[in-house]
Amino acid sequence: MTEQILTNSLDILKQLQHPKGLFVAALDKRTHYSKQAWIRDNIYAALGFEASGNTKDVVRAYKALLDLFRKHEYKIDLAIVEKPVADWQYIHARCDPETLDEFHENWGNKQNDSIGAFLFKLGDLELKGIKVMCDKNDRRIVQKLVYYLASLKYWQDEDNGMWEENEEVHASSVGACVAGLKMISKIVDVPHGLVEKGEETLNRLLPRESLTKECDLALLSLIYPYNIVSIEQRDMILKNIEKMLVRERGVLRYLDDAYFNRKGEAEWTFGFPWLAIIYKQMNKPDKAAYYMRKTLNVLNDKGELPELYYAGTDEHNENTPLGWGQSLMIVALKMNA
Repeated sequence: MTEQILTNSLDILKQLQHPKGLFVAALDKRTHYSKQAWIRDNIYAALGFEASGNTKDVVRAYKALLDLFRKHEYKIDLAIVEKPVADWQYIHARCDPETLDEFHENWGNKQNDSIGAFLFKLGDLELKGIKVMCDKNDRRIVQKLVYYLASLKYWQDEDNGMWEENEEVHASSVGACVAGLKMISKIVDVPHGLVEKGEETLNRLLPRESLTKECDLALLSLIYPYNIVSIEQRDMILKNIEKMLVRERGVLRYLDDAYFNRKGEAEWTFGFPWLAIIYKQMNKPDKAAYYMRKTLNVLNDKGELPELYYAGTDEHNENTPLGWGQSLMIVALKMNA
């Protein structure tokens, strides 16, 4: 059964990947997710192909992301010269997968974690011998992304975070940048002290996500894929999430989440495979198997992992299947096979 689910999930990822390389967020044509590509979603969506050994399509996605950054290089140049003050001056978090044009409506575009995530995985792939960067143009744009984060003063920049919402300093965003800068420092120049400033903020904030959020699903990213927290920090993050946020059909993003809130916070399904991956890496097979079973229990009748279920119900929303959720399930299935 799990082999069929894995095959189906890989087919879903193939359908999500645009001919030019980027993944759209979801397949359902009723939602704009089927027509738009997010930088962060692409990083996580590509993890499924990487776990299954399909490096060709991983490279296609990252080359398309490099094309995206090159297309908007003028914006990066301006941001390096002077720290952005308006949302539109930041690298936008989503684009048209065909033209790579930005969407200009206000959409929480200050998402520093997406740049950190890109630098982290690009560096990781290169060091594994999976070549993405081809020439000096690629190296130039990657170097500029480092300077972009420096100009933002990412360690104190109030961004919209993983959930594209209120502006504050998010541990998950700072952590993504720290991880990205540490990884990419093996390939391009990272100015002295740039990582340490982020680490200071991270250690001051954790185990909180931010001043307003004690506990947040986004903090799992600091454990996987970034692996940049101490054992004590990791254990506290997991304890808080399991105590406060785990529900029957998913994991809350945070308490009092208003998104798709119907008499209670929505339950996000990809929290289950995320936890399964982490517990497998921690060599806790029983906990990993527990969350793997919960993952399989929330698939719909098409074998798709929805974005979320409405609180306390078996009804999911239309953002289905969600690409990076399906991808995390692939990683979890491969690890727990």
